[in-house]
Amino acid sequence: CAVLLAQSDDALLAQLSNLFPHAHQAEDDPEFTARVQQVIAHVERPDSPFTLPLDLRGTAFQLQVWQALRQIPAGERVSYQALAQTIGKPGAVRAVASACAANKLAVIVPCHRVVRQSGALSGYRWGAERKAQLLAREANQQET
Repeated sequence: CAVLLAQSDDALLAQLSNLFPHAHQAEDDPEFTARVQQVIAHVERPDSPFTLPLDLRGTAFQLQVWQALRQIPAGERVSYQALAQTIGKPGAVRAVASACAANKLAVIVPCHRVVRQSGALSGYRWGAERKAQLLAREANQQET
């Protein structure tokens, strides 16, 4: 239901507390640890299959955008305009950008692969620098 990015454990815990204010924080849960390891493996090798079930919650439009994002191969980039056209709504470029910004599954729903029409990087929920790092990591993996 969430894969978040942060500069520190404290910042990550704060994000999680905001998203899930009634959640109980459990330490040393082997099942959860195994799931986290799968997420880390996917971050390290984004072209690897991701088999964990996803709990995506959003509007019908957001779900449509997020599904389209999951079809973008690792190492590739698309523009917001192209993504809007892919989902059959070429006039919804800003709404596509808003759906990307609402994504709570960093890397798993790869909104970092969406760039401006010119190819330039644009905003990213977790910062433009992190977006550039993720794209560079994917590009380097495609070269090997």
